[in-house]
Amino acid sequence: MDLSCEYGGLILANPLIAAPAGTTGTRERCLKCAEQGIGALVLKSLFEQEFSRKAPTPHFKVIRRGAGAFVSTTLYSYEQASEFGPEEYCTELWAIKQATGLPIFASINCYTDEGWISYAKQVEQAGADAIELNASCPHGFFAMAGADIGSEVARITSLVKGAVSIPVTAKLSGQDAYPPASALKVQQAGAAGVVLFNRFTGLEIDLETERPIMHGGYAGHGGPWALQFVLRWLTEATPQLAIPISASGGVVDGKDVAKLILAGATTVQLCTAIVVEGYQVISRIKRELTEFMQQKHYSCLADFRGKVIPRLVTGDQVDREWHYRAQVDSAKCIRCGKCERVCIY
Repeated sequence: MDLSCEYGGLILANPLIAAPAGTTGTRERCLKCAEQGIGALVLKSLFEQEFSRKAPTPHFKVIRRGAGAFVSTTLYSYEQASEFGPEEYCTELWAIKQATGLPIFASINCYTDEGWISYAKQVEQAGADAIELNASCPHGFFAMAGADIGSEVARITSLVKGAVSIPVTAKLSGQDAYPPASALKVQQAGAAGVVLFNRFTGLEIDLETERPIMHGGYAGHGGPWALQFVLRWLTEATPQLAIPISASGGVVDGKDVAKLILAGATTVQLCTAIVVEGYQVISRIKRELTEFMQQKHYSCLADFRGKVIPRLVTGDQVDREWHYRAQVDSAKCIRCGKCERVCIY
């Protein structure tokens, strides 16, 4: 069974990519990803702003909310960028490349044109196979300034592409009004791939202190709830783009990866699942994806990539027959006679 794919101008052994976070921040952590069978690594972002390299703690809080028996989870996070400056980052990048032998994407986030060009050239010289532009980071300069992220990322893509010879990919924000338009701009600027999406910007409040939690401000958040959002935009962006898409957000198992590929993704980035469950989740997700392919008799990823897109119906084609009825009552469910929640029948 062939799990290989091409993304960002690189050949990957499988479609699983470790997203840029604390989980890819050091050589030791990247080795753990490699040991579990990851297909590629995006190293934790190198930021031009030096204050972003200093860590407020704690970095993460798992927030669980429920409605009856239904529980939602989000990973609320405020991570600093890589603790390294450019020289140390490049030294670590070279060491990770030598230790793992995996395709390496260097993630960079700058706020000046000079910074983008300088950092891109430095990571290229250090051995990065490709660059992932992180201009739409929830804590980043342009996102927090309310800039037109799509146009700005496209401009930066063109700027960086003109400065280096390795492939340049770009990560977009899910908070964009119409992500496919931004993806098209990035493609036209010469990107070799695009990531949908970065974390969302959020806020959580401590009712006891009546203050924002952790560090006192906004933070990024993601979790299983994000999967349907990513699937929605993947199916719309894929037919419009000639470049491959890396899906990011909501993945907890191999079935989620299969869904994202069915919706058009070429690769899938993992972050929250690794943070919550540990590095061993990588091998489990990879195994579950393989099991899905075996059950469906798919020999390679291309056999089912984007398969669901032509099966989507428009509003006037929706089946409006009354197949289901929701019983919403605090009394016992009329179907099972036990639970006190919504039952669909």
